[in-house]
Amino acid sequence: MNGYAGCILRVDLTSGEIRKEKTDPAEMRKVIGGRAMNSMRLIRELKRDIDPLSPENLLILGVGPLTGSLLSASAYTTISGKSPLTGILGDSAAGGHLGPEIKQAGYDQIIITGRAKSPCYILIADEHVEIREASHFWGRDIWETTTAIRKALDDNAVQVAAIGPAGENLVKFATVACNNSRMFGRTGMGCLFGSKNLKAVVVRGTGRITMADPPGYLELCRELDQRILTHPEYERRKKLGSTLLMKALNGIGILPVNHFQEGLCKYVDQVSGERLAERYKTKNKACFNCNIHCSRYYMTPKTEGEGPEFETLCSYTSRIGNRDLEFALSMTSYLNRMGLDSLSSGETIGWAMECVQRGLLTSEDLDGMDFSWGNTRTIEQIVRRMVHREGLGDAFAEGTRSLARRFGKGTETYALQVKGLDMICGDPRGIKAFGLTYAIASRGADHLRAEPFFELTGRYEEAEKRFGTRDAGDRLSDNGKAALVEYTERQALLTDCLTMCKNIGLSMDIIDFDFAARLLAAGTGLKFTPERINEALRRNIIGERKLNIDFGVSPEEDTLPRRFTHEPLPEGPSSGTVVPIDRMVKEYYRIKGWDENGVPG
Repeated sequence: MNGYAGCILRVDLTSGEIRKEKTDPAEMRKVIGGRAMNSMRLIRELKRDIDPLSPENLLILGVGPLTGSLLSASAYTTISGKSPLTGILGDSAAGGHLGPEIKQAGYDQIIITGRAKSPCYILIADEHVEIREASHFWGRDIWETTTAIRKALDDNAVQVAAIGPAGENLVKFATVACNNSRMFGRTGMGCLFGSKNLKAVVVRGTGRITMADPPGYLELCRELDQRILTHPEYERRKKLGSTLLMKALNGIGILPVNHFQEGLCKYVDQVSGERLAERYKTKNKACFNCNIHCSRYYMTPKTEGEGPEFETLCSYTSRIGNRDLEFALSMTSYLNRMGLDSLSSGETIGWAMECVQRGLLTSEDLDGMDFSWGNTRTIEQIVRRMVHREGLGDAFAEGTRSLARRFGKGTETYALQVKGLDMICGDPRGIKAFGLTYAIASRGADHLRAEPFFELTGRYEEAEKRFGTRDAGDRLSDNGKAALVEYTERQALLTDCLTMCKNIGLSMDIIDFDFAARLLAAGTGLKFTPERINEALRRNIIGERKLNIDFGVSPEEDTLPRRFTHEPLPEGPSSGTVVPIDRMVKEYYRIKGWDENGVPG
């Protein structure tokens, strides 16, 4: 097959059976690839009522038809399964070099089932696939594991997707990492690895990826490169990556401060992306075949590593009241080594700090620890306890929703999550379309299911043409936002199917459905058109919705925490605003053609 590798790999860790299936071109036209291919596999093969940590859960790694090609930033891999954290659809994507290696090894999808009797890793070297013993790697952190596996295989180019102690200890929001710092961060896919006694998936591919129309495809890739290089945000994104959002969000009054109690951070200059770049960045880094090089390698007197991205930087600074940037960088390295999601771990800490502030919990409730804002000693201590499930850390390792239910006493109000997934670091009271996205996203409080960045651009005339109202380009208006979210939801899924970076394909708004159809047709030779692409995207969004309904998601869960619907921001450019989420969700249902309970026909 052109574009596609042409093979699906199945590995059963219980029986040790390894088998391969041919990729069906007719099926690919329905799902394109990547996330949608994974979700459709779950829809068809996953038993709905299983415990996420049971051997029956599926663990799926998927890439797309253009992964590893000349298309810039086409490096992503999606890992999917029933989420240990939320109990519904779970998936997470990461860039780096793993996805292209899977493709060059000859696979479009890797489906892992069962549970090994002892720790293991899966070695994939082109057509050769085997399950290997990994007891001697168990207990090592991700960086150590990657180094040890490469040394054992005498191959420094082999790609390793591994878990750390957090995944081994079944922390519900444990991560998987490739290239040490490219994190599959959300929904607990690292916990799913650990539940299967799977330490790592290791891949070496030496095959070639062929395109149906090489000259035509090359020309399209060059056109995309020019769109990227001439984009007005190119230089800033290259210099700062996503950390540019620290000052950008603070500038419009929506940077989370002290657990979203405020949107303006008075010490933002001490913890900004600019300060990180000036004082600690040593060089830029990039995913496979990306011309932005937006990632950063940092060094401090005590630690070094890659990143952090905005969500980690904010989660371990302003969100929990910490002004010490070096401490945040130290925590970034630790989280990446241990395999722990920065957003979910940061939310548990912010929840505890606010509950103490409001007198709902005391230090006696919290193992004697002082959860005052920005207490770095407590932050470091509780994170280490989470990783190893020691003492209070055992409860924190279950996630904020579970934690609040355990303590009760009104603390549930301050658990800032949707469908069990913790809020990202952007206050929806000042970005209404994002608020709707958090509420309806199929994996919980998440911006990446739509990321309607358009509402921040002020492109009012274009907003009227594309979405029927100038208000779609006004971040403080809720008018037109359902149409914007419905459109960018399809656009976001498209980038996930292409396994392309959303910072480029979505936030920079440089790939539309027509351009994607031309890329896919030239790459695969299949008859992709904008209409067929949109049909596939709509079908898969409906499929994910129905899957979550089967998992027990109710329309009452398409909402936001009370803070964002009833408590206006106190000051700044977004002050006095809340999110009228019920009205926005109903309008979204109407545009989708779903019934009043959000059930597709």
